[in-house]
Amino acid sequence: MSFKCGIVGLPNVGKSTLFNALTNSSKAQAANFPFCTIDPNVGVVPVPDKRLDKLSKISNSKKIINTTISFVDIAGLVKGASKGEGLGNKFLSHIREVDAVIHMIRCFDSDDIQNVNPNVDPVRDLEIIETEMMLADLESIQKRLEKNNKKNVDEEQIKILEIALDCINNGKDISILKSQFEKKQLNQSGLLSIKPKIFVCNVDEQSVQNGNEYTKKFIEKFSEENTLIISADIENQINELAIEEKKNYMDMIGLKDTGLAMLIQKGYNILELDTYFTSGPEETRAWTIQKNCTAPKAAGEIHTDFEKGFIRAETISYEDFVANDGWVNSKANGKMRLEGKDYIVKDGDVLNFRFNT
Repeated sequence: MSFKCGIVGLPNVGKSTLFNALTNSSKAQAANFPFCTIDPNVGVVPVPDKRLDKLSKISNSKKIINTTISFVDIAGLVKGASKGEGLGNKFLSHIREVDAVIHMIRCFDSDDIQNVNPNVDPVRDLEIIETEMMLADLESIQKRLEKNNKKNVDEEQIKILEIALDCINNGKDISILKSQFEKKQLNQSGLLSIKPKIFVCNVDEQSVQNGNEYTKKFIEKFSEENTLIISADIENQINELAIEEKKNYMDMIGLKDTGLAMLIQKGYNILELDTYFTSGPEETRAWTIQKNCTAPKAAGEIHTDFEKGFIRAETISYEDFVANDGWVNSKANGKMRLEGKDYIVKDGDVLNFRFNT
């Protein structure tokens, strides 16, 4: 599985600049006016994982295949988007298609870049976007709960929609749904307000290490846990450099990780994802799965026949695979296990599936 993150925010906060940096492309038009990105740009990016290189060398693999993440650059929302202001309705529908939302928040001053509001206020800006997403949910819920439409909605979804409606109308925390319903059921609801969120404070170069008054104000109001401080401009500069120059430049400005690496790590955490590997002479490959995924489900990521005909999974932890120099020695040293249908795959497991076709 690959997961998809939508980058949202007000116009001119740096969404397209960040998208270009993350995807190392210039697909998105980073122009200095609102609504320059009318159709969502999608960039599929390989997920960096140092473990792949080690596994590949041990297995003498012909090729390495990373798992991927998709970033969607969604054009700027404005106040009133849920009622069609700007290009709101179209953009809100694009948000429904992503697994997680990256809120891009302006935390920098600039006389050169237009701001749709009179001053920089990251808390206000996020509240505008969150309100528009909630109002869009409200309209969607009311339509689906109308008498004529209700008969086409199953009982579980009706419960979700009724609780969501009560939360929106009475100012309650809509995230309570996550403790009452399974993730699959919530995903089917199509509600924007309950999508996992990452907050990206876009800062200038001077603020990239320690933040600034705007990031401090934002973190005081919202959770630091899902907040990242990134300079989209710096990320773009890093991507233009050769590998060795990248490292030197990052050391010089005090950056430990790229924005891409930090976003992926946050994305995996909030979406509760793990990675397992297959490794042999033909290829070493990473596969993304949900946490607590059973071995047959993990096998199904490769091919549905693997899941249907699952017998056993030959399993070695990444650490044991590396320490024992591959499959043969791991097996000889008792580090390979045969796991059945109930086995919960761990992050870093190296697997080989036995199955009937």
